[in-house]
Amino acid sequence: MQIQKDMLIGALLEMDENIAPMLMRAGMHCLGCPASQGESLEEACQVHGIECDVLVSQINEVLANR
Repeated sequence: MQIQKDMLIGALLEMDENIAPMLMRAGMHCLGCPASQGESLEEACQVHGIECDVLVSQINEVLANR
């Protein structure tokens, strides 16, 4: 399983229970906000000043090693 930066936050959270803690460690502490569920990962990264490609790579690496 791999994620992409155009995937919605809500879909990512449903995909794997380990994604939420990874996003929170990256600085996305608003995952419980209903509005965040409809944002893409790329949009959320822009709002939080996070390098999206780096975050996607890190998450995919963790998911691949499980």
